[in-house]
Order: sequence, then structure tokens, then C-alpha cells
Amino acid sequence: MATTAVTDASFKSDVLESDKPVLVDFWADWCGPCKMIAPALEELSEELGDKVTIAKMDIMENPDIPGSMGVQSIPYLVLFKNGEPAAQMRGAAPKGQLKQWLEGAL
Repeated sequence: MATTAVTDASFKSDVLESDKPVLVDFWADWCGPCKMIAPALEELSEELGDKVTIAKMDIMENPDIPGSMGVQSIPYLVLFKNGEPAAQMRGAAPKGQLKQWLEGAL
């Protein structure tokens, strides 16, 4: 299962109303660290796809949700459970650290 693109318009249905946890990666095309963690997130979406949906939101194309959430630095990862933010991580990290954080938060 690959990562899913989420937009301002689809955020409510794709994230807040999801029946399983959703990890949202707030990113932008110009962000080097965002590009560094992208392959790890793709791999984690394959490995943990039965437990969590991994979604990506481009903050340049979708400014409303990141603005309302106060996203000020990227990459910014937010795990939503039952429509509520349950855990967050700022900055890039190696795949092993991302996986350990995510599994601990689930």
C-alpha cells in the first residue's frame, strides 16, 4: 500500500473520518529533509499498511489545513487516531527511528 495524497478538500474524509489511524506527512517539494524521508515513509506504508494509513499533504498546494494546525516547520508528521492528533514528530529521521516512533504511538 503506497502513501496517499491528501488535500484540504479531502482531509476530513481521508484523515479525520478514517476508521484506522492516519499518519500525515506535511511536506513541500522544495524541502530537502522531506525528500529524504519520503522513501522511508513509502516502505513503512507497505510494512504497516494494515495498521495505519500514511498520507502526504503538500503544504504549498494545500495551505488551509496546515495553517489551521499551526504547521511552521517541515517535515512535520502527525498521527491522527479517531480524528484527533495523537502524536507528532518534527524533522527528518532515519527509517528505523520513524518506525519505532510510529509503532510506539499506535
